[in-house]
Amino acid sequence: MKPPSIRETGSSLQWVHPPRQERSQQTLERLLDAAEVLLEEKGFDEVPVTEIARRAESSVGALYARFVDKDAILHALHERFCREACATADAALEPARWEDASISEIVSECVDFLVRIIREREGLCRTLAARVFDPQIRERVEALGRYVGHKLQQLLLVRRDAITHPNPELACDFAFRQAYLVLDPLVARSGFDPGLLPLRDSEIAVEVTRSFLAYLGVHEPTDRSQA
Repeated sequence: MKPPSIRETGSSLQWVHPPRQERSQQTLERLLDAAEVLLEEKGFDEVPVTEIARRAESSVGALYARFVDKDAILHALHERFCREACATADAALEPARWEDASISEIVSECVDFLVRIIREREGLCRTLAARVFDPQIRERVEALGRYVGHKLQQLLLVRRDAITHPNPELACDFAFRQAYLVLDPLVARSGFDPGLLPLRDSEIAVEVTRSFLAYLGVHEPTDRSQA
């Protein structure tokens, strides 16, 4: 059975959380959940392992049985985020979901979703951005970008007749990279400079969507792109 299309459900995209089953796995997930919640409240360096264990209703011994140090917790958080992001991309970019959708509708919905996820995971995104030169984090970020970007590219290229850029493959790939590089600092770090014009998340999403479609050379009119 094919998944219902966006038009059939009228619902927005959803983040995918793989099931948690074994008791030991549940303890690990509680520790990671606690660490991520604390990252929303304070910087990574200000989060003690004792507080992570307490928030998870676990013990420091149980924490160190799973992680050699606090950096290992951050890497585990990032690995989990990347796994969930790949599962989310598989579900969100399933071609049958977008069967009757235009490029403008696909891009608008996906950009809205990216803004929402970056905002919801703001603490983790901000912490990871500060560690962009960590080789393991950088490698995972690049691998995730390639995976999601390729799936989106495949979805858009089915509608290549609407793309006027002379190289549709390159345009789809570049527009996705450009969108993410703009969204991450604007949303997770509240802009490049506090002196610049403040933007609401909805405004960021509209302008990034416009930029994405303009780069592709897509001229399909939608209410979203003309907002």
